[in-house]
Amino acid sequence: MNALKIKWQRLVVDGRTCPRCGSTEEELDKAVYTLKQYLNPLGIEVLLEKEELTFAEFEKDPLKSNQIWLNERPLEDWIGGKSGQSPCCDVCGPSQCRTIEIGEKVLEAVPFDLIVKAGLLAALELIDKGANKSCCEKDASFCCSK
Repeated sequence: MNALKIKWQRLVVDGRTCPRCGSTEEELDKAVYTLKQYLNPLGIEVLLEKEELTFAEFEKDPLKSNQIWLNERPLEDWIGGKSGQSPCCDVCGPSQCRTIEIGEKVLEAVPFDLIVKAGLLAALELIDKGANKSCCEKDASFCCSK
C-alpha cells in the first residue's frame, strides 16, 4: 500500500497555540478524514503527523509554524502558492506567523479545500509512479517476463 504522508507543525506554548494554527488544525483533521475516504479504496494510506514547536524553535524560524508538508514537499508547492507572514497574537509574541499566498489572496489559516487539493495531487503522483512500474515490480507472484 502506498502512503500519503502529511506532516503539520505548529507552535505550542503551555498547551496553547495561536488562532490561525487552531483553525488550520480543524481544517486539517477534516481534510485528512476526507482524503482517507477517497484514497484508502485506491490503496493509498493517509498518515498524519502533528509536531509541536517550542517557543525557542519558533523564535528561530517563525515560518516553520503552521507549515504542512505532503510527501516531504510543502503544501505551497502542490497548489502553486507561496509562504508569507503577518502579525498574529499574544501566543506568538512579536514574531510574524506564516501565511499562504495564492495569487492576490493571503490566507492566515490553511483551509480544507487547499489541503484536500494538495493531498489529491500528491496521491496522483503516487499513482503515476506506481503505474510506471513493470508488472513484476507491482506483484512478484505474477510476472509477465517469466
